[in-house]
Amino acid sequence: QVQLVESGGGLVQPGGSLRLSCAASGIIFRLYALGWYRQVPGKQRELVAGITSGGSTNYANSVEGRFTISRDNAKNTVYLQMNSLKPEDTAAYYCNARIAIREWRIDVGYWGQGTQVTVSS
Repeated sequence: QVQLVESGGGLVQPGGSLRLSCAASGIIFRLYALGWYRQVPGKQRELVAGITSGGSTNYANSVEGRFTISRDNAKNTVYLQMNSLKPEDTAAYYCNARIAIREWRIDVGYWGQGTQVTVSS
């Protein structure tokens, strides 16, 4: 079966750093676009950072310049390096893997279980 397992969350002080990891199995990892999303209670899950199968990246305005998404296809792992963390970054962070081929009516995605990031003094 397909599994995406996040790790690296925890408690950090404002201004600190964390690196999240998401290890995937059961998919041809290199073919999937990957994303990190976050969600706080009462709000919609939002895209934080994405990376395509070709390595192009995009970021939410709120994290641009502070977060970096990267992927290691040899390890079937996507990372989110988070620097200069702010209290408003506190959320459950989820990784997502998606492959979409419109010509063949394929649009499949998978979610991890999430990892909690808390930024507080």
